[in-house]
Amino acid sequence: MIFLTEVNLALILLVDDETLITDSLSYSLKREGFQVEVAADGLSALQAVDDFNPDIIVLDLMLPDISGFEVCRRLRTRTTTPVIMLTARSEEIDRVLGLEVGADDYLPKPFSFRELLARIQAMLRRVALDRQVPQSQQAQLPIVTMGQLHMDPGARRIYKGSQELQLSSREFDLLVVLMKNAGRAMDRDELIKLVWGEDWVGDPRTLDVHVRWLRMKIEEDPASPKYIQTVRGFGYRFAGQEELS
Repeated sequence: MIFLTEVNLALILLVDDETLITDSLSYSLKREGFQVEVAADGLSALQAVDDFNPDIIVLDLMLPDISGFEVCRRLRTRTTTPVIMLTARSEEIDRVLGLEVGADDYLPKPFSFRELLARIQAMLRRVALDRQVPQSQQAQLPIVTMGQLHMDPGARRIYKGSQELQLSSREFDLLVVLMKNAGRAMDRDELIKLVWGEDWVGDPRTLDVHVRWLRMKIEEDPASPKYIQTVRGFGYRFAGQEELS
């Protein structure tokens, strides 16, 4: 069951040059109540995102013009729409690269439709929850200052000194959780549940990728982080106020 007011408002963009796959998935997804658009190559996919503003993008890695990696990289410069990357290749390097360029989840071929549907439902539930915070409640959220970082959760803006930083939606959510729990070690499972949702079924390494992206944006030296510290064998902690003063 999808926790959206109107399921038929959820639009899925399928990007794959194999018509047998897109025809089958389109039929099955429409039966579940989704709207579906299809793109057979990377450039068409980028145009379709502008034209249709999909809620979820299901993106094949192997495309006839530009690779799914490149499509995802370009998408992340313009949208935070969740991306599920599909591939017939199972090498771990592909999974890691997919996460590095901004994919939210990774599903190797062959896969069952029910498995893909579960991933889509989980992502849509998380998007719906993100939208449920009332504007009045957002405006009352206090500004958080840690070291040189100043975060306004209500406005969803983060500054390092006087410079505003550009974070993706998920990067911002992760940083909010870490900063509000400054000084406390947080285990990986807790962070994933708080940021991605309890029913999230994606690759847990996406947490490490997002931490790496955050470090590149907020740390003076990402290789020797001052703010986001690794707790080996456990998770991460944001430095306490006394450490930063």
